Amino acid sequence: MRILRGDRRDGSSRPAGSAPRPVRGRRGGRARRWWRWFFALLVIPSAGRAATVSLKVRLVDSTRSRRQPVDNAGAVVWLEPLDPAPAVEQAFQQQPRRYRLIQRRKRFEPHVLVVPVGSRVDFPNLDPFFHNVFSLFEGKRFDLGLYEAGSTHSVKFDRLGVSYIFCNIHPEMSAVVIAVRTPYFGISNRAGDIRWAGVAPGRYRLHVWEERCLPQTLRSQSRDVTISEATSSLGTLSLAESGDWLKTHKNLYGRDYEAPTPPSPLYDQP
Repeated sequence: MRILRGDRRDGSSRPAGSAPRPVRGRRGGRARRWWRWFFALLVIPSAGRAATVSLKVRLVDSTRSRRQPVDNAGAVVWLEPLDPAPAVEQAFQQQPRRYRLIQRRKRFEPHVLVVPVGSRVDFPNLDPFFHNVFSLFEGKRFDLGLYEAGSTHSVKFDRLGVSYIFCNIHPEMSAVVIAVRTPYFGISNRAGDIRWAGVAPGRYRLHVWEERCLPQTLRSQSRDVTISEATSSLGTLSLAESGDWLKTHKNLYGRDYEAPTPPSPLYDQP
């Protein structure tokens, strides 16, 4: 049998020998704890939250008809942090460090590849004939030599910048690898749109590359930008086209390409 005592101020009863319960009024413990959290939120400064940022690239060619469709795909834009923060460095370290640039049907796939600096890129030969991949311009310089169908060579891109990739046998083959030190990079689609999610607030240097533009045109588009949680767009980049100089490149030895003599199925697709 339980003995009840009517000793509470509100007239209710409780079991004999039990400890009194706390008062749940305006001056009770829970109310005091709530007010302490409320005032703490008022005095603690809020950290800037990551932003989702967009950018549009527009290629301009004075010789093109207004009715002619414009393909704005292939432009690379990246945000180089000027004041590296732990959040940016952590996002950079979490990026993949292994990529592939496939040789197939006398083409590199993809044509443009952006990688974090220090990444390794595999060059598998999926064609039924030999290739000789090389790069002797700015960026990473290398010569993989002649290697047969089904084999793979790899290169570590440990130098920042743009590497122009060619084959010493097939002049129609070209690709570009851009090594950056930032997690915020993108390649424009046909409409020219680029979008980054989770950009940490801070100051950045905006860089752009497009193979149809002269280097001085691209350098003129670089600028400093400040990202905050309220930033949603970086506007539009208008780039003047000047043709594709990659189509007229020289071979590994700085000379014009020559067709194999005599023709051989090892060098030409059956």
